[in-house]
Amino acid sequence: MSKVLRVRRLPRYVDDLDSIAEHIAPSDPQAAFDLWQLIDEQVERLADPNFARRRGRKAGTWELVAHPNYIVLLQQNETTVTALAVLHVARQYP
Repeated sequence: MSKVLRVRRLPRYVDDLDSIAEHIAPSDPQAAFDLWQLIDEQVERLADPNFARRRGRKAGTWELVAHPNYIVLLQQNETTVTALAVLHVARQYP
């Protein structure tokens, strides 16, 4: 049986989600709300260590493909998974 992880969200992660929703909201407020909720619900599911994630492009990170257009950057240890930021897939990083 896998151990449940604690899920943390850094302020930058929340700010990124808010910015995405604010960008979408003028044309479709419901879509903005739905996208914010979709991404955050998937982050919450990371409490299950078996929920899909992949090794990040930057050493020591993981990535959650939360939507075809958005990736959540993560750090994880034995007890906690931390949502660091949300990036559009077109953005080049690191």
